[in-house]
Amino acid sequence: MHPAPSIILFTTLSGAGFGLLFWLGLDPDPATGWVAFVFYAIAYALALGGLMASSFHLGRRERALKAFKQWRSSWLSREAWAAVLTLITMGVYGALLVFVGQAPAWIGWLGALLALITVGSTAMIYAQLKAIPRWHHWATPALFLTLSGTGGALLAGRVTYTMIGLVICGALMAWNFRDGDKRLVRSGSTLASATGLGGIGTPRAFEPPHTGTNYLLREMVHQVGRRHSAKLRVIALGLTVVLPFLFLIPVEYSLPLHHLFALFALVSHLTGVLVSRWLFFAEAEHVVGLYYGKR
Repeated sequence: MHPAPSIILFTTLSGAGFGLLFWLGLDPDPATGWVAFVFYAIAYALALGGLMASSFHLGRRERALKAFKQWRSSWLSREAWAAVLTLITMGVYGALLVFVGQAPAWIGWLGALLALITVGSTAMIYAQLKAIPRWHHWATPALFLTLSGTGGALLAGRVTYTMIGLVICGALMAWNFRDGDKRLVRSGSTLASATGLGGIGTPRAFEPPHTGTNYLLREMVHQVGRRHSAKLRVIALGLTVVLPFLFLIPVEYSLPLHHLFALFALVSHLTGVLVSRWLFFAEAEHVVGLYYGKR
């Protein structure tokens, strides 16, 4: 798939933002006043910034509101509704903490659940696509949720939970890179099944179906070299998991300059998620590529 910058930014920023809202909603001793205002400002800036970035991928932005009408069948529509409900619920909860100094805990729990549903719905937009075997797997929502929760914990200052989340993310990412390479073959899709000519022999591409490019080639067929992919996987794991974990050790033990190390951990993690998201799209093998002889 074509790794569109707008969608990469959307999934990275909104994931971190909704992940932070999740932890803010579950906090048994929530911050109040100006401290709460800063936390919620960061969460809403990330969540709304990500949602705004996603609009740049729309061909007709004026039709964006129509996405809310298909909630019965569309995960995109469910994501939109869940995002709005999360922002409203946590907005009420945050406003009470900032201006009143207290808020019913159940509102925060509800907001945390809605944040979880929002990220899960985003993941299901991709996981439901049978035509992309690398995505059509339980690992897709698992990765989205763990990365969102880990990034949110890091932003919320939950160091212990963040370090646990980083270990889980690292193991899941490494396994998913390896297993994902085999899913197109396991799906059974071949040039024979793509063309429907398997009954008369083993077909092979003689010439491209057309001389120019088209929408399918631009959006659905993106090829990345194995060496390039391998290097980016190492970079993604290093920035997303290894470096943040090392940076958080001084934070865990309150060593000198631990606030600076926490900032380094956050920057490294978000940068790593951006790299892993680029790989998520660039390595996705749509079965239509078989028809064009691109696999």
